[in-house]
Amino acid sequence: MYRTHNCGELRIADTGKEVTLAGWVQRVRNLGGMTFVDLRDRYGITQLVFNVETDKELCESARKLGREFVLQAIGTVTERTSKNPDLPTGDIEITVKKFNILNKSEIPPFTIEDNTDGGEDLLMKYRYLDIRRKPIIRGLQLRNKMSFEVRRYLDALNFMEVETPMLIKSTPEGARDYVVPSRIHHGEFYALPQSPQQYKQLLMVAGIDRYYQIVKCFRDEDLRADRQPEFTQIDCEMSFVEQEDILQVFEGLAKHLFKEVRGIEMDYDFPRLTWHKAMELYGSDKPDIRFGMTIHNITDTVKGKNFKVFDDAEYICSIAVEGCAGYSRKQTDELTEYVKRPQIGAKGLVYIKYNEDGTFKSSIDKFYTPDDLKATAEKAEAKPGDLILVLCGPKNKTLVQTGTLRIEMANRLGLRDKNVFKPLWVIDFPLFEWDEETQRFYAMHHPFTSPKKEDYDILESNPGEARANAYDLVINGTEVGGGSIRIHDSELQVRMFKLLGFTEEKAQDQFSCLINAFKYGAPPHGGLAFGLDRWAALMNGSDTIKDVIAFPKNNAARDVMIDAPSHISEDQLDELSLIIKPLKQNA
Repeated sequence: MYRTHNCGELRIADTGKEVTLAGWVQRVRNLGGMTFVDLRDRYGITQLVFNVETDKELCESARKLGREFVLQAIGTVTERTSKNPDLPTGDIEITVKKFNILNKSEIPPFTIEDNTDGGEDLLMKYRYLDIRRKPIIRGLQLRNKMSFEVRRYLDALNFMEVETPMLIKSTPEGARDYVVPSRIHHGEFYALPQSPQQYKQLLMVAGIDRYYQIVKCFRDEDLRADRQPEFTQIDCEMSFVEQEDILQVFEGLAKHLFKEVRGIEMDYDFPRLTWHKAMELYGSDKPDIRFGMTIHNITDTVKGKNFKVFDDAEYICSIAVEGCAGYSRKQTDELTEYVKRPQIGAKGLVYIKYNEDGTFKSSIDKFYTPDDLKATAEKAEAKPGDLILVLCGPKNKTLVQTGTLRIEMANRLGLRDKNVFKPLWVIDFPLFEWDEETQRFYAMHHPFTSPKKEDYDILESNPGEARANAYDLVINGTEVGGGSIRIHDSELQVRMFKLLGFTEEKAQDQFSCLINAFKYGAPPHGGLAFGLDRWAALMNGSDTIKDVIAFPKNNAARDVMIDAPSHISEDQLDELSLIIKPLKQNA
């Protein structure tokens, strides 16, 4: 064997043992009569020591070792004179009797340490080196632990893991599909699944009443920190259940993961907010509830005072920022410029300083008396010392803008502790969302989402008010997963397709298998899917899911390490009967 122990397991109790370690050279320190080598593997770092007095030749050979050399070291575990409390192995070192260079290394393109000097492009190009760094190893270890615990929890509840196909039929609703040409079936294409949605519902028809899968999914969409063209879902479906059953089972999974992966006990029921309440209180359907600063509707309080901006506005709302009444004019001007950025789109910002002595100073003093401002402060639930920030405009747009400002203020004040986790369920989403460009309704989730039973009667007459039997699990402002009770009644499914503008022919073309399956006794069923990458990143305290994915793409959807996507040969194109057309030039 190349090693008897790994580089992270030896402790003071192992003193005197003869051991063999193998790993990579982290660094070499030459201190005259002594040479120290830090040997690293994925488990940790152990210090090797060479003494010029006991073995001059061995010591001098050790000084020639380079960073990232692959080394095998044989020696005795000894207690360190100068201990390192920051290392689990910091009480011991290995007095080396012999070492073998298993492989030499060129000088790496960046330092392989926790705080590296490599930029993101360089780290992605040499990802196999980046993975040697502790922060990346830690993220992959956490992800592995999560996957294991998911399987353990669901297996105990009689869920069956079933694999579904990767080559499926393209259904161009929602995000763009990745398509795969078929060589055998000329001119036809497979698609890579955006999710196993139809298959997991078919498994319910097939009698697999509790299904799950940790599965790759693919969407050809623009990337952000929490998106990749390929991502991993914890995909689940259950038969003979109602919404409450699903929330209980998967709230249990969340609690299990927090306990086993992060050591956090959550011995309480997760709060539940309707979609409408979440939007009114937080300006977001994925609210961060680690802090207060909720939104308050002050429309009736501030209208009618001859301030035209407010008098003409549909909706006026505020947040009270605790302890910030002392903000300077420069700081309030910065906030005004922040909300006017194109990504937010507000026309301006009104502020009211509720001073510690109970007086007020605001940007609208000439329109409002101190009593008016006091009434506004009371409506906003502000206290002396708080800064009240006010936005106005169309209701939905203004709520979203205020929600964005709320998160910005929390970031500035350090209220979003990554080691604090506050989950909640958001329920009762709208069934449809209206698209101005195409002048039609789209399913907010997907066409198989069941409406609330109470709203069956308004589907045709008032579809914009219909609610979905849908739910999201939100943690710290991140949607980690969501799902719905599915439509299992063929007649209701036909109504849904019609409302979404599907002709009978189009519905049959895209979903014939599922439609036909429902003719043979589909049970009531529902489920949800968690984003494993996103949830693991959250648990890991990462700002990007790249930290918990072994080989991620960059923000241009390119794998710069293996240079993909890439051109294929003319022979391959001919075999597939494909022609590459030149890009159309913009006029």
